[in-house]
Amino acid sequence: MSLLAKGLFRESDVCGSTSGGKVHLHSRPMGVYFVENGRLTPAETDQILRLQQSENIRFGDAGIELGLLSPDDVRLALADQFDYHYLPESDLSLSQDLVAAYAPFTPFVEELRGLRSQLQLRWFSGEPQCRALTIVSPGRNDGRSFIAANLAIVFSQLSTRTLLVDADLRNPCQQHLFKLGSRLGLSDILAGRCGLEVIRPIASLQGLSVLTAGTIPPNPQELLGRSAFQRLLETLRKEFDHVIFDSPPGALYADAQTISVNAGAALLLAREHQTVAPELTDLMRRLQENGTTLVGSIINQCPG
Repeated sequence: MSLLAKGLFRESDVCGSTSGGKVHLHSRPMGVYFVENGRLTPAETDQILRLQQSENIRFGDAGIELGLLSPDDVRLALADQFDYHYLPESDLSLSQDLVAAYAPFTPFVEELRGLRSQLQLRWFSGEPQCRALTIVSPGRNDGRSFIAANLAIVFSQLSTRTLLVDADLRNPCQQHLFKLGSRLGLSDILAGRCGLEVIRPIASLQGLSVLTAGTIPPNPQELLGRSAFQRLLETLRKEFDHVIFDSPPGALYADAQTISVNAGAALLLAREHQTVAPELTDLMRRLQENGTTLVGSIINQCPG
């Protein structure tokens, strides 16, 4: 399995409601969507409806023809109708590095969806023991956080309960990508300072939640090696359909192995022209010796 992230690496009118982690669709006219979101006035909606009826065309096509809507507006409305959540470029609530949220129709994100399909076939069977996955790589700046975040987004777009966990307790960055600020997180749960209430749902991306790394601890390896981490994972497997772990560099710290063993599986990442082959081979060997299932590998092909 390989993924080529070319140049993108930078560290029927229906709507949905959820129940039990699944989406149920019910009817809502597109015009109502645009009025509720302030994109159209009721008068403009009536104007579009008149043209739609007279020419027997779709509401969105009529809006574009009248110059009241743009193709991007229509794509966003259709995404809402079909419960496929993504964000317009004007939305600054998250980092633009989250390309799966801002540019879901690009070739790169299509490759991410292909990777998601492979992971569903190879690991995410729906059984509780196959619900967690760690993104690992040997060195710094390989793209673990970027891939983990965007992969979590495309899983959440399946309308499943998806959790992204920043388990890099040394140099975390998911709080920056999702603009969550400094707050309690994984390390604080493991130290007994808080509970699962620190998991943050991402309102603009239905189905996605993030558990940030939390306070940078003096003893990350010891925290991850405690039984509290195993108990936390047992709980997360019950609460979420997919749990994606970000991790620190595997060639530098043993944390990645500890996380992967507890998760049960790992996806190995290398960055073209940067990752050192012996380090990658050594990390792969250590993960396999510890009983981790290696479900595949990713090649990040990005400019230096």
